[in-house]
Amino acid sequence: MDKPTMHMLSVQEKGGQTKRTNQYIAAVAAAIGAVAAGTILAWTSPALPQLQPPKNTSDLAPKEIDVFAVNVTSNLTQALVNSLGQPADFLLDTKESSLVSSVLAIGAAISALPVGVIAQKFGRRPTILMLAVPLLINWLLTIFANGAGMLISARFFAGLATGGICVAAPMYIGEIAETSIRGSLGAFFQLFLTVGILFTFVIGGWTHWRTLSIISAVLPILLVAVFWWMPETPQYLLGKNRRRDAEKALRWLRGPDADLTTELEDMQKEVDNASRQRGGMLHMIKSRAPLMALICSLGLMFFQQFSGINAVIFYTNQIFQSAGSNIPPAIATIIVGVVQTIATYISSLLVERAGRRILLIQSCIIMGICLIVLGAYFKMQEDGTDVSSAGWLPLVCLVLFIVSFSLGFGPIPWMMMAELFPVEFRGTASGVAVITNWMLVFVVTLCFPLMKDAIGIYSCFWFFSGFMVICVFFVFFLIPETKGKTVSQIQTILGGKA
Repeated sequence: MDKPTMHMLSVQEKGGQTKRTNQYIAAVAAAIGAVAAGTILAWTSPALPQLQPPKNTSDLAPKEIDVFAVNVTSNLTQALVNSLGQPADFLLDTKESSLVSSVLAIGAAISALPVGVIAQKFGRRPTILMLAVPLLINWLLTIFANGAGMLISARFFAGLATGGICVAAPMYIGEIAETSIRGSLGAFFQLFLTVGILFTFVIGGWTHWRTLSIISAVLPILLVAVFWWMPETPQYLLGKNRRRDAEKALRWLRGPDADLTTELEDMQKEVDNASRQRGGMLHMIKSRAPLMALICSLGLMFFQQFSGINAVIFYTNQIFQSAGSNIPPAIATIIVGVVQTIATYISSLLVERAGRRILLIQSCIIMGICLIVLGAYFKMQEDGTDVSSAGWLPLVCLVLFIVSFSLGFGPIPWMMMAELFPVEFRGTASGVAVITNWMLVFVVTLCFPLMKDAIGIYSCFWFFSGFMVICVFFVFFLIPETKGKTVSQIQTILGGKA
């Protein structure tokens, strides 16, 4: 057992046992925003095919990849659309469909940095509550849409809300959690996001897109109804010289019998140190510790998007077909969603036991191997080699890849985004990291279909496997282990003083 954990346990034994129930309640309440974001990210998959003129679905190209790399191809539900028997009031042409898909990323990139600044100035709690407004506007515009213009506007508001939630919710969860469970609670954001996406796959596969939108509109209302009763983070309150309120919030989070003295004093020292520092990008890059934190955070976001998850998700249907499966595409998508949700939940249990670094490294290695194997399989298939006897191999690679991603590079970059930075840089740095992630989403979305046509899918798999090789060295040499460590201890490591 490491020293920080032993110290924390000794404090609990002397001053009373910390209760974690309220911390889980607060984390779940904030993570309702992640469920709402998940429904937004996945909405286009079941909805767009219903809004497009009938066409040969095998020729459709993917129209949107979400930031967490769990969206599905937009060619999966034409058969289900036909079975619904509910024609759309209006149809979208190719250009309009593309705008409905892509404007989400624009809204997210626009909102990420301002939301970080707002959270730093006005608090994490009111910022999350505020984001329920664009969430609800999105669904109201979608429900009452009478043409492409309203849908495009709706998706822009959806992007504003999603980009903001990606900043504010991980920040809130990271600050209300005690050190021993910070990783587990930090994984809640990705876990609940996958729940929202899976929910949309299940409901949207068999309902009209307006019905799906009406059901999804309940989530922002639920977010306000539940999160309204949660406290502000103690770190923010201390930063505003509201020590009594900070102690009250911490008492609610830790339980009536917990000894708060040591933790509150540590928080106060961190806030006092932060008050003597200037925030903002310029000062961040001038100091070694926050600069290294920024490099680590942006690097994790880069390798998350260049892990090849989107290439694998694009080829889900072909992989199932290679295995000789007759499972309908919508069911195959749900199976992938279930696997990802279960694996992300397992990650939330493992991250405080195994640590962040080992889970990230296993992601790099296993995903890299799976990409190499998938590339070899589809290369042999294209060359005319009989691979029917090994049809199970790409399916096994698919499952291993999804599980490995969900254990490591799915949740951990978002978790560590809130862990690596001191208080004074947290809002700005989180905004920069989220903007970077969405820009990478745009790049991968734009380039992947072009790469596939130019060099073949097998070369794309090998291309992404090369990044996983580089990622092993990146994690091994640059990413610190944050398990069981306070913010000040993490800053000491990043500053090269440990």
